[in-house]
Amino acid sequence: MSNRKDEHVALALQQHGSAGRNEFDLVRFVHHALPDSDSDRSDLRTDVAGATWNWPFYLNGMTGGSTRTGEINRQLATAARETGIAIAAGSLSAYLKDASTAESFRVLRTENPHGFVMANVNANADLDGVRRAVDLLEANALQIHLNVAQETVMPEGDRAFGHWAQMLERTVQALDVPVIVKEVGFGLSPQTLQRLHGLGVQWADVSGRGGTDFARIENARRPGTDYDYLIGWGQSAPACLAEASLLPAAQRPHLLASGGVRHPLDVLRALALGARAVGVSGHFLHTLSTQGLDALIAEIHRWQAQLRQLLALVGCTNLADLAHTDLLLGGELREYCELRGVDVAALAQRQRTAAARCHPATVAPIETITP
Repeated sequence: MSNRKDEHVALALQQHGSAGRNEFDLVRFVHHALPDSDSDRSDLRTDVAGATWNWPFYLNGMTGGSTRTGEINRQLATAARETGIAIAAGSLSAYLKDASTAESFRVLRTENPHGFVMANVNANADLDGVRRAVDLLEANALQIHLNVAQETVMPEGDRAFGHWAQMLERTVQALDVPVIVKEVGFGLSPQTLQRLHGLGVQWADVSGRGGTDFARIENARRPGTDYDYLIGWGQSAPACLAEASLLPAAQRPHLLASGGVRHPLDVLRALALGARAVGVSGHFLHTLSTQGLDALIAEIHRWQAQLRQLLALVGCTNLADLAHTDLLLGGELREYCELRGVDVAALAQRQRTAAARCHPATVAPIETITP
């Protein structure tokens, strides 16, 4: 297990080096040149899992379970403490199988005693294991990851998934901390979100493709690399968020997003598409690995400053205002959304629609100029 965790980190870092464009690039804001906003008034606070976060992005679950990954977790926890952002553990499966790996995870709390820390287990974890994971980190919330595609390709992976829904429902009912169900990079469809809501899940991270591809990672660990055709499986985070809008808010969990987030504009895009907060893994892990802890802290501070400025750029004072920004979806993302029934034209007219709803008498039709 420890060797596998080290392999995952090495392969994830290799992927980051080859990362390029993804479907976040197919989400554009319509620029309006007279915004009623100021950067110093930008309010980036967001409510997640029973707490108010000062920043709408967080260090998402990455690793743990070996000496090397324990040191990575120590540095990530230090960065979270110094910048005030939330942090999630990588899967604690290694700890649940081997208690000697505890310190490689526990360091997330010891280095960050007052921060918002999320434990992470897979859907097979029983209640005893779940409670052990939460207690080890004194966790504020628990992530339960769904990773069918990864398990399918993983040489030693699980092959039985039919009991997962029952396990999820039992855990949600029994646990005292909020539960966040997340994918690991293949996306959550509206049907899945609706089913999760029916199981009592109140928070879900859509975690779409476009970032670290665990099908690719596990395929690289196979002697014959014979699952290469599953590389790129699933839906992107922007597609998942846009499609989730087809469900009434009362019929789905509150949404988080991750998967392929490379810079503050991607965070803003995900927030404008309906996410409450955005998880970042690959970019921050690469920064830490290549430049060190001080550089990671500086990078997170840079994201925080730029997010304030970007919020003002699109005419918003707080995150709720982002629901009224005009978004243009292009390329394969637009094609996917149209095929799935998302009204992409309505996304492009949200500001005007909101203004008409609040002040119908003051909204004049846009004049069409005839050549």
